[in-house]
Amino acid sequence: MSDTRVPTTDPHAPAGTTPAPSSASSALPVSPASPASAAATTPATSLLTPLGLLTVLLGAALPLIDFFIVNVALPTIDQDLRAGPAMLEMVVAGYGVSYAMLLVLGGRLGDMIGRRRLFLWGLAAFGVTSLACGLAPDAWTLVIARVAQGGAAALLLPQVLATIQATTTGKRRAKAVSLYGGTAGVSSAVGQVLGGLLVSADLAGTGWRAVFLVNVPIAAVAWLLAARTVPETRSPRPSRVDGTGTVLLAVSLITLLLPLTEGRAAGWPLWSWLLLGVFPFVAVAFVLVERRAEQAGRTPLVPPSLLRIPSVHSGLSMLVPFSVGFGGFMFVVAVALQNGLHYGPFAAGLSLAPLCVTFFLASLAGPRLVQRFGRRVVLTGSLIQATGLLALALTFRAGWPDVSVAGLAPSMAVLGVGQGLVLPVLVRIVLSELPATQAGVGSGVMVTTQQSGLALGVATLGTLFLTLLPSLGIRDALLSVLLAQLLIVLGTTALALRLPRAVR
Repeated sequence: MSDTRVPTTDPHAPAGTTPAPSSASSALPVSPASPASAAATTPATSLLTPLGLLTVLLGAALPLIDFFIVNVALPTIDQDLRAGPAMLEMVVAGYGVSYAMLLVLGGRLGDMIGRRRLFLWGLAAFGVTSLACGLAPDAWTLVIARVAQGGAAALLLPQVLATIQATTTGKRRAKAVSLYGGTAGVSSAVGQVLGGLLVSADLAGTGWRAVFLVNVPIAAVAWLLAARTVPETRSPRPSRVDGTGTVLLAVSLITLLLPLTEGRAAGWPLWSWLLLGVFPFVAVAFVLVERRAEQAGRTPLVPPSLLRIPSVHSGLSMLVPFSVGFGGFMFVVAVALQNGLHYGPFAAGLSLAPLCVTFFLASLAGPRLVQRFGRRVVLTGSLIQATGLLALALTFRAGWPDVSVAGLAPSMAVLGVGQGLVLPVLVRIVLSELPATQAGVGSGVMVTTQQSGLALGVATLGTLFLTLLPSLGIRDALLSVLLAQLLIVLGTTALALRLPRAVR
């Protein structure tokens, strides 16, 4: 697909100005005062420079890292704050639910009032809420701060892909999107590596608090860089916030994710079953409200027409099970390595380093491979991922309880290659036919799907692991989860056949 058929916004246009669409032959924004046929060349400063791209990718990495960085710190948090299992799950779930619930709204707000502006607000809020997490005196304060941190992340992250969509074209866009996909995957593993390192280092006696406090200077540096290097963009036709849709989406995610993440720790009380029973009705109501809003000429929070775009539909259909498997894997492995193999936080994090390296290298190779082989890259990546999971399961089965970090490295490396060939390409597929006018909402929908999948993975595969633990022991419970994820991966391989043959 040519990237020149959709308009972009003028980063230097005054606030509230609506740019006119460009001509079909122009990839550059036009002045709102000029006809499309007389579009002038946009200054280079209006495009996303390499430093600007690095800055938005750094902003994307922060909330993604923070979803996982806390995993290896949970035992230390429990000791220090006497949190207990239910509170520890809320530390993870509070962030994830708040984050997923507000992502689409964050994308819509960026379309309306400026993506750079929301990016800066999100960075500032993320730094402040991270400081609150790091200084929390008790478990409840930490949970509340984590919920606020998830909300800040939801303002920040959707602006990254929307900015890339609006300020890059052609090969530069393809490379930037692939780098985003690589960042999204690597950040998940880096979070646990970095978390283990910081907890083990116990910098100035901060212990687990360092996993949150480290965000403060990083967010400050990213804010200063963004203020100088990221161009402002907004939707040429911004629309009002869909209040009803926002509330229904929030209630849908809460009624699904909250009982799944907290139900087991609380002993599956009545409220957890009631919420799960309410979920399908609220979800159907959300779909009907959004459909009617679009038919009436209004702009819903999640336009149904967006989901009917073939690349969006097929890409998101595969992204959900991929994210479920990935989120559950990262959580369960972190617990099993520390409680089963008695790794320290640093060793538990370090065991994922080979996955980080090979994931990133594979994501860099993705753009060239996908141009030549199309969706076969995703099919191949899924099969490689399945091979890595099988090798990892055999390693645990044969070597337990004496499996070393080095012994895990080969299977982790293979797993990273497979995942690195899948996730960045899926991101590119979802965005490939997305109109520039829907860059923010499209990015929000995609990241919400990914984040909800990660949270569902922690809830479902994590619950499976913890349920089997008393009867099977850690090794066999872990092997059961790896088998479940292997089945999920085989399912995603089948779904890859529905992707477009050639990735535009």
